[in-house]
Amino acid sequence: MYTPLHCHSHWSLLDGLSKPSEIVNRIKNINGNACAITDHGTGCGWVDFYKACKNGNIKSILGNELYICKNKAEIKDNENKKLEHLPVLAKNKNGFDNLVRLTSEGNRPENFYYKPRLSLEELSEYLGDIIGFSGHLGSHIGNCIFKDGKFNDNWKAECVRTSRYFQEIFGKENFFLEVQLMDSKLNEQQKITAECVREIAKFLKIDTIATPDAHYCNKEDSELHRILLCTNLKTTFDRVKADKIFTQFFESQQYHIPSYDEMLEWHTQEELENTNLISEMCEKYDILSKPLMPKFDCPDNLSEYEYMRKLCIDGWFSKIKGKVEGREDEYGNRVKEELRVINKFGFSGYFLILKDIIDFVEKEGGFCGPGRGSAGGCIVSYLLGITKLDPIKYGLIFERFLNEGRGGDVDIDIDIPDTYREKTIDYIKNKYGEHFVGQIATYQTLKGRGALKAVFRAYDIVSFSEMNEITKNIVDESKIADELQEMKEETGDSSIIRWALENNSKNLAEWCTIDKKGNLSGPLAEYFEKAIRLEGTKSALSKHAAGVIIGPRPLNEIAPMVYDSKSKQQIVGYEMHDANDIGLLKLDLLGLSALSKFMGVQSILRKGEICQ
Repeated sequence: MYTPLHCHSHWSLLDGLSKPSEIVNRIKNINGNACAITDHGTGCGWVDFYKACKNGNIKSILGNELYICKNKAEIKDNENKKLEHLPVLAKNKNGFDNLVRLTSEGNRPENFYYKPRLSLEELSEYLGDIIGFSGHLGSHIGNCIFKDGKFNDNWKAECVRTSRYFQEIFGKENFFLEVQLMDSKLNEQQKITAECVREIAKFLKIDTIATPDAHYCNKEDSELHRILLCTNLKTTFDRVKADKIFTQFFESQQYHIPSYDEMLEWHTQEELENTNLISEMCEKYDILSKPLMPKFDCPDNLSEYEYMRKLCIDGWFSKIKGKVEGREDEYGNRVKEELRVINKFGFSGYFLILKDIIDFVEKEGGFCGPGRGSAGGCIVSYLLGITKLDPIKYGLIFERFLNEGRGGDVDIDIDIPDTYREKTIDYIKNKYGEHFVGQIATYQTLKGRGALKAVFRAYDIVSFSEMNEITKNIVDESKIADELQEMKEETGDSSIIRWALENNSKNLAEWCTIDKKGNLSGPLAEYFEKAIRLEGTKSALSKHAAGVIIGPRPLNEIAPMVYDSKSKQQIVGYEMHDANDIGLLKLDLLGLSALSKFMGVQSILRKGEICQ
């Protein structure tokens, strides 16, 4: 048994293939009990990987393959554009917190230049309880041995100097030399580099570790990985062969997660045992959390619950008292029960924050929506003015919104005019602190039509017009959400393409058909099969249209921040559900053009009244 310490998931967008759950299954299949994730320059997959490992009873080791520039990261020129790779792993919760900070630092707008990056000098400020290793091609040690593809005659002196520097910044016990040999039969440079690394390790008495450079789980997944690379490069298989780019990935199937026996063919027993030593050095810790609520400043030294209750009493007298004849006891009991549950889960501050935001918009003259979704079933929201509808009058149920039995999880969407959204976000930043507030990431995935087009383009197998003719029969996910959920419950997985083959069979029969056993046939069957396997793979980063996070401390200390190239700002790198799982408070500020138009109509009508 060994521990894979250098693995990429599909969170290395269009560079890694495997979903965390697939990595966990592979580790179990090779009888492993731990695995590290080292996605390129990001930690956006940490929560996803942590949860998958926890569900599979596999130890998760959270890491990052950092991009390191020569000079300070704020220097953005051609010389400082060249980057070296440095894998790092968190030893414990303190190390993880440092990993969050350094990942966020590399993604600051001042530092981001094509990639998130830091210099070694800047990196050294964040290395408490973090393990680092170097030695693969493209790393600092690897580049000491081969410079611009040519063997460096002064390699030994440079490797010694670089290794000693790493020992200094990481701590001697936290730095290892990395030996990679999985592709050494095809890659002579990898073989020579490994021999040199072993020599330096012996000279300096530094432990060596055996690592794969896993971008997919199994050898047979290599073709799917190449499709992702073609998509990323906007090219085809034929052009890749002609231009001779990424040859290691397009000529080899060795960038998978090898079994112990495979690794033993290339590595010493000690190198494999040292991977387990690192696993033992890395403690088990929990990165999930109960809600991390920002503090809401209440008047008169009232607690958040006391102030919320006071505001509810005010709302009672203005909205309920004397207006629900014969039902005041029913209303009163409902209010008391909701307040109890809200207080139990510690959400009083959340409701106060929402009320304050809505009050701001309305004081600025903006319209707010009456309420959306299950939040309309909360009478506390109605009394506070967060929603505008009486839930008891319309038979709406509180438990659909916040259910004591299933645990605390609230999510209230606020509809505001789209013309007010930026000024509202600015108000929130001014109130809670700019570094405590951020928008949230969302990630596009290859789904149905997109997955099929990615395959067709990579192989250049059909014309543009025929590709559109085929994919017009692949419906959008939103239109068949219930059917896909049923498919997942029945088979453990869901596929938009498979649904289309089953339900639009006549329209797709010219290219591909599916039988009752799920087998595909037809002239394009193998390409449909590849597209089905690619569905759900993360492909691109964007900013969530509505999500805003407010933290109890600076967000770059809680979650890995990522650089959004469109807004040129940092945003929280976790997706909505992952951010919620680590306790971050998410608000959905939905900017609606309809509300802006209603305001315009009202303004016109008022002007008309004045004219009359």
